[in-house]
Amino acid sequence: MTATEADITEDLIRDLLRDQFPDLADRPLRLGALGWDNQVWRLGDDLAVRVPWATRSADALLRKEYTWLPLLAPRLPLPVPVPQHLGEPSARFPRPWLVTTWVPGEPADRAPATRPAEAAAALAGFLTALHRPAPDEAPAGRDRGGPLADTAEPFTRGLAWAAERGLVHDPDAVRAIWEDAAAAPEWTGPRLWLHGDLHPANILTTGGTFSGVIDFGDLFAGDPAGDLAAAWLLLPDGAVDLFHEAYRPSPDPATLRRARGWAAVRALGCLHVGDAGVHGRPGGKATWRPPAQAALRRLTAAVLG
Repeated sequence: MTATEADITEDLIRDLLRDQFPDLADRPLRLGALGWDNQVWRLGDDLAVRVPWATRSADALLRKEYTWLPLLAPRLPLPVPVPQHLGEPSARFPRPWLVTTWVPGEPADRAPATRPAEAAAALAGFLTALHRPAPDEAPAGRDRGGPLADTAEPFTRGLAWAAERGLVHDPDAVRAIWEDAAAAPEWTGPRLWLHGDLHPANILTTGGTFSGVIDFGDLFAGDPAGDLAAAWLLLPDGAVDLFHEAYRPSPDPATLRRARGWAAVRALGCLHVGDAGVHGRPGGKATWRPPAQAALRRLTAAVLG
């Protein structure tokens, strides 16, 4: 069962809190964001309520965050939404939901990082701290984390779609990046913890640099190249090399090749969502198009020299 936007109201949230966490029920409450999987309601100054509304998979993702994120959060140098309480399904609302800490800041799709050195250092420090060997029972990725070659069909479709609409300056260069990445040696190191979904709406900025990371629903263990791809999507011009210099351990050439390929895949996905927003199609977010186009421009500029 999925909820619709109309199903979730302030009254519903208050009823859920009164039933399961009554000490929180009288706090100020207001809608904070409509995410891909969840609605986020701000609860007072320091908490938030995350309620699944748009996808069936959101239930399992919330439970995964509740299980793992409190163990990872203490070692991370940027604030993240730490789960405090897990709301269980009930007659009032038949899905799980979370009370988490609130992370202040503006999503980077609306307020991009503008200070290259500071942003590169912040992102590198965060991923250096996160990318540690995960236990055997750590989750696998949903539709990510496997060999880049597995994305061949959606990548080809996405690139053709973008090229037909004139949204990609040099489609052949983008394809060359992906082909080189798909041919790179696969990751042979330990499975590392990954955020798994570092697009511009999932990282927050304050004063021109990164100040928080949100939405760990795709948290999994695997090849760090998937997260390292975020450098091209998130950082301002002139910062990608600074990021690679600051990240530890320094990524080897094969990992960087795979990261560029994942960056191309993610940028095309964000471009699709962004174009849908520009043209008013369902699920679209117009603010995703500029960072996606900037990422493709940075990637191809590096290839073309």
